[in-house]
Amino acid sequence: GRLQMEALARALNGKGNVAILMGDLANESTRDRTKGVEAVVAKYPGIKVVQKQTAKFMRNDAVDVVSNWLTAGDDIQAIASNNDEMAIGALQALGKNPNHILIAGVDGTPDALQMLKNGKMVATVFQDARGQGEGAVQAAVKLAKGEKVQKIIDIPYQLITKDNMQQFVNRNQK
Repeated sequence: GRLQMEALARALNGKGNVAILMGDLANESTRDRTKGVEAVVAKYPGIKVVQKQTAKFMRNDAVDVVSNWLTAGDDIQAIASNNDEMAIGALQALGKNPNHILIAGVDGTPDALQMLKNGKMVATVFQDARGQGEGAVQAAVKLAKGEKVQKIIDIPYQLITKDNMQQFVNRNQK
């Protein structure tokens, strides 16, 4: 959430209204990603969260939520989405995006990378699922051998933009 919102804040030049598309409200990643977005917004006096609603990590639900925001006339310059599926749903709701609402997602999915390439999204965030799996297995093997394991094993998230997207093309295949 922090990485995506920093990218949006830069693209907004520190000013504008942001809407947050949240995933499943019972999901920890929804809470953490939303808190990250809000923490960055708090550092920018010119940026305000004007909408925050769940679309349950689903593309079709995001279409409905964003369509409702647009119909209500909400003044939104950017949408921070808890995942790429909802970000793409937001883009679908925006159609040709005549208001140039900036969109960022999380996951670095192949569809999102295509949206970055086409200039439709500002950013997505790579969550290294393979690295997380490998780290978990390595930790489990060490624990099984009675070896010590770090309390926190950090597999860093990485911001993906149009400038660096090519290096992520084969890293998050379905």
